Order: sequence, then structure tokens, then C-alpha cells
Amino acid sequence: MAIILRLDRVMADRKIGLGELSRQVGISQVNLSNLKTGKVKAIRFSTLDAICQVLRCQPGDILEYTSSEEE
Repeated sequence: MAIILRLDRVMADRKIGLGELSRQVGISQVNLSNLKTGKVKAIRFSTLDAICQVLRCQPGDILEYTSSEEE
């Protein structure tokens, strides 16, 4: 099982940079960068909510599930 983060793609579609998203969401650029590159094991719902609110997207736009059979 793998959850793939597509935050970088959504950010590019919305033409928003890491610094601006960090400022609007209220989390550090380092933590946001870790999310963007998929270096995290978990994400708080409050953080996901804030990101979706700023980017005007659904959680499914950012998170993608891939079964182990597809890996």
C-alpha cells in the first residue's frame, strides 16, 4: 500500500509557490516542503484542511492511493 502526495502538482496548477502557501496555511516551509516531496509518514487533518482551503481543492486532489500490486 502506498499513498502518494501530489501537492507539487496542485501547487503548480494553482501557480502558488512554497513560500506563499506556507504563509497562508500557517506551517513552516520546511514542513510544507517535506509534504510536497512525500517525506512524511502522516498529515494532520487540520493541515490538510488548511491546504485544501487555500488551494481550493479536495483531499483527493492531493492524496493518491496505489495498491502494492501496482508498485
